[in-house]
Amino acid sequence: MYFFKPISDEVRLFQIIFNKHNKTMKLILGSIFACIAAILQAAAGFLPGIGYFISPLATAPILLCSMFSIPFGVMTYLLTIMLLFILQTTELFVFPFTTGLLGLGIGASFSFSRKRLSVIAAGAILLMSGIMSLLFIFHFPVLGPAVSVSFSFLITGFIFTFIYSWLWVEIALIIFKRLKMIII
Repeated sequence: MYFFKPISDEVRLFQIIFNKHNKTMKLILGSIFACIAAILQAAAGFLPGIGYFISPLATAPILLCSMFSIPFGVMTYLLTIMLLFILQTTELFVFPFTTGLLGLGIGASFSFSRKRLSVIAAGAILLMSGIMSLLFIFHFPVLGPAVSVSFSFLITGFIFTFIYSWLWVEIALIIFKRLKMIII
């Protein structure tokens, strides 16, 4: 079955090659990814309307950087949060709990798991827990004020986060295959 097929070992091989590079190159690459993620996430505040379609793309730089190396993925995630504090403070609630957490979780799970289903499930669980944290702990209407939180929402939300995580896993594998030629 498709979900139980192992993901290729290209990610692990690339991590070995990436760790051989000098620290300066890795820091520059992480900071470039953080700048791209911050600009994409801040697009929702600067460009109302179309920016809401651009801001989910902030997952990609965090995801790719954490696929390269988990410590540099965490560094990129934290640096993006600091940049968002300067650029667009309204996105400080959304990024750390949704798009950034999803990218960090999927990218890190590529290192720990070989099965596609477990990578997708890790991303879905982290995204769902981030959304639930925003809704229940911080009372931040991340889904808008019209969405009521009920049991059917939880089931529908988990199905949505699973499909969304699956989409990002496939996008990450496509981007990774194209990007590794440039960086190596």
